[in-house]
Amino acid sequence: MAVDTGEWLDTHRVELTGYCYRMLGSGFEAEDAVQETLVRALRAGYDPARGSLRAWLYSIATNVCVDMLRSAQRRALAMDLGPASEPGPDLGAPLPQGAWVQPVPDGRAVAGDPAEVAVLRETVRLAFVAALQYLPARQRAVLILREVLRFPAAEVARLLDTTVASVHSALQRARATLSVRAPAPAEPLGPEQHELLGRYVAAFERYDVPALVALMHEDATMSMPPFAWWLRGREHIAAALSHSDGTCDNARLVPTMASGSPAFGQYRWTGAEHEPFALVVLEVTAESITSCTTYLDLAHAFPLYGLPMSLPAPIRTNEHE
Repeated sequence: MAVDTGEWLDTHRVELTGYCYRMLGSGFEAEDAVQETLVRALRAGYDPARGSLRAWLYSIATNVCVDMLRSAQRRALAMDLGPASEPGPDLGAPLPQGAWVQPVPDGRAVAGDPAEVAVLRETVRLAFVAALQYLPARQRAVLILREVLRFPAAEVARLLDTTVASVHSALQRARATLSVRAPAPAEPLGPEQHELLGRYVAAFERYDVPALVALMHEDATMSMPPFAWWLRGREHIAAALSHSDGTCDNARLVPTMASGSPAFGQYRWTGAEHEPFALVVLEVTAESITSCTTYLDLAHAFPLYGLPMSLPAPIRTNEHE
């Protein structure tokens, strides 16, 4: 019986997108890679002699990603590009989009039962994906297929057209590299974290800098792609926030999830409505915010995160009523 490869790929698009995202470090490129995987799969046609349909499609997706990585520079976070900056108005020149590990909407990259989703979210976090970018493409593929997706070594060898011994060797080298770069596991989002995020939103929307900084870990980082500028520590973050140019006045935050982390669409007030301004991705513990990454060039992508492209003016009530 013929297999409808296109229907299968549509059914499993989320897991393939998650795989390509970990490989490429960009949600946009991951979507392109999955589309190219579909095109190649439909062109070639599935032959059961190649193994399982799932493994065959992952083989195609791997080849697509490796092809895309041949001419690409390593994507990174600001903290990977140089030492921390000093607070000040000069952010430097923006870097091209291809320089950055960019987020991906959770709904497009992780799916399954709640326990499985919790594990997969850990492997699409910005810091983890940034660490993966230090691996050569084939090592990256082996580690993701074996450690994240739990493919047997023999199946990985078959879909990568190599030997089991080579798979084991590549996995050992990849683990050694990640052991010094991968971030500590994130805490699950429980009641304490949600309460902390609520206080963050309240402080941000009234732009209460002391309250915002009080929510941050003493060694918290703040960065704003596409600029390589980044800060470490409450003191420097407070200084930067205190000298804002007014962009954040009357701002609104709408919650979403990006790359396995709590995130917010930040909207700025135009005088008539709130318009998309930036996507803010946070790392949090039960006690504090440890990282704040504000993507200044992703306002156009708000619909992918389930965020509206405008917010109406708030309804003001008569305080004397």
